[in-house]
Amino acid sequence: MPMSKNKFNLRLPTHAGDEGADGAEKQNEVLLESLTQKLKELDIDDQQRERLEAFLTQKQKVGELVAEEFDKIGELGAGNGGVVMKVLHRPTSLVMARKLIHLEIKPAIRNQIIRELKVLHECNSPYIVGFYGAFYSDGEISICMEYMDGGSLDLILKKAGRIPEPILGKVTASVLKGLIYLREKHSIMHRDVKPSNILINSRGEIKICDFGVSGQLIDSLANSFVGTRSYMSPERLQGTNYSVQSDIWSVGLSLVEMAIGRYPIPPPDPKDLDIMFAEDVMEEHKEAARTGKPLKSAGGLGDFQEIFGDGPLPMAIFELLEYIVHEPPPSLPKGKFSDEFVDFVDRCLKKNSSERADLHSLASHPFVKCAESEEIDIGHWLCQVMDLKPENKG
Repeated sequence: MPMSKNKFNLRLPTHAGDEGADGAEKQNEVLLESLTQKLKELDIDDQQRERLEAFLTQKQKVGELVAEEFDKIGELGAGNGGVVMKVLHRPTSLVMARKLIHLEIKPAIRNQIIRELKVLHECNSPYIVGFYGAFYSDGEISICMEYMDGGSLDLILKKAGRIPEPILGKVTASVLKGLIYLREKHSIMHRDVKPSNILINSRGEIKICDFGVSGQLIDSLANSFVGTRSYMSPERLQGTNYSVQSDIWSVGLSLVEMAIGRYPIPPPDPKDLDIMFAEDVMEEHKEAARTGKPLKSAGGLGDFQEIFGDGPLPMAIFELLEYIVHEPPPSLPKGKFSDEFVDFVDRCLKKNSSERADLHSLASHPFVKCAESEEIDIGHWLCQVMDLKPENKG
């Protein structure tokens, strides 16, 4: 077989002996049929299945990813040791999100990361950001993913100030389904749940990304960037054994942050909360979710950047981590959100991991069931908040 331009490139596997265009096309058809069959086993609706099948069909046309075939369109964000670019893949005219990660690591570890990322080809769910492939080039690992035009929830939070409870209900339902899929279909826990790893598009799809496929990659990033640690559960920060219950802590912490408009540790001053939520009622949340109008006093307490940004730190990073381990967990201000939402968050943010609710009990919690039954156009809300032109909703 001819040597690939990029020996670390990840593409959908082909069988030995299937040489030539006819063999490759036959293999693609067999593989696509296999993946399509797996989609039929998922508990998803017809529209979700059609969209996944369309994505897989597109993916088959991509083939080997080569750095020279991408054109940069713009920057989508940065964090976790990498910059995410919006790019055009010229051979297919597909717009993708390309995450470039530069790590000062040994070649053996780099190669292991690339190999471990292969499982992303098999992670196909309406609640998981689609994966086109990964490769190593010019000192960087590139991970090419489905482009989500609404961006991540941390960026949306900065624009909205605070996110209405009905929207957070829809977010919660999708995130839990994504975590359950990873756990039950691939024996993967996420290990880095936070607003920047939850993406939305103008079709109203909510998907998680950057989950813990590569242990080497996660360890390398966690050792280099404090932002990841700030969402970790107490047991992880203490260096003890942890499980998927750690992800549940991160879900709860993220929800409190998005609900009140700032990273919730240390907790806001009660006087600030009184000012911020003085006129806060559920009807206002529902109206904001329908129209995209900001909640009153949205963003009045600042956000995560005020803790980790360029300004003065109210709490040093080691003090913050000590606080998470030893002080009471954060909670939603009672009387300002529904009782169901407050209870859901409380079940997530138990210091003792054995006391936290599990994924399935949370998925059947009244807060989630109510959110699933509500007819809210997430795409419309997103477009209003972020000034987006809606995608084709087909």
